[in-house]
Amino acid sequence: MPMITNAVGSFIRLYLLLLFLRVLMTWFPKIDWTVQPFFSLRQVTDPYLNLFRNLVPPIMGMIDLTPIFGFMVLQFLEKVLSDA
Repeated sequence: MPMITNAVGSFIRLYLLLLFLRVLMTWFPKIDWTVQPFFSLRQVTDPYLNLFRNLVPPIMGMIDLTPIFGFMVLQFLEKVLSDA
């Protein structure tokens, strides 16, 4: 069982890194999200972030808090798995 929890924990850490890169890239408005590798990054991370976008509307129509909730949930899961 520890091998499975370690594998899932590693996947969560990798996904957290991908989410961080996705958020970081949104600070650069000239990035073309239709070309690689940005398109793949968006395809991998957006379905997860969309779960939270349906729950939390942007503040003042501009500030998107969904990555924060996404990070919090993944970090909580990683903590639970590391304690198991």
